[in-house]
Amino acid sequence: QVQLVESGGGLVQAGGSLRLSCAASGLTFSNYAMGWFRQAPGKEREIVAAITRSGGTTYDADSVKGRFTISRDNAKNTLYLQMNSLKPEDTAVYYCAARETYQLLKVAAMYDYWGQGTQVTVSS
Repeated sequence: QVQLVESGGGLVQAGGSLRLSCAASGLTFSNYAMGWFRQAPGKEREIVAAITRSGGTTYDADSVKGRFTISRDNAKNTLYLQMNSLKPEDTAVYYCAARETYQLLKVAAMYDYWGQGTQVTVSS
């Protein structure tokens, strides 16, 4: 079965960096569009970034543009999110998601598979 496992979260000071990884198994990773979402306490899940199955097209939410970079390594079945210049408002549980499509997907409801999430906490 499809499994997505996030890692790399943790506690970091404002201005710091973290790199999240999402290891995928049970699927042909290169056929899947991928996305990163986050959910803070009391808030709805929101898109952070998305990437097409080839990696040729990406999307970044305005709130993270210029600070976060999504990438993927199809040979390693792994999705990444490099997060720089972190802010306290970036504190959330971060999830990766997958759907078998050539499209770039920005809406959570369009994704079929989800990881369990990894906590990112940014202190001020």
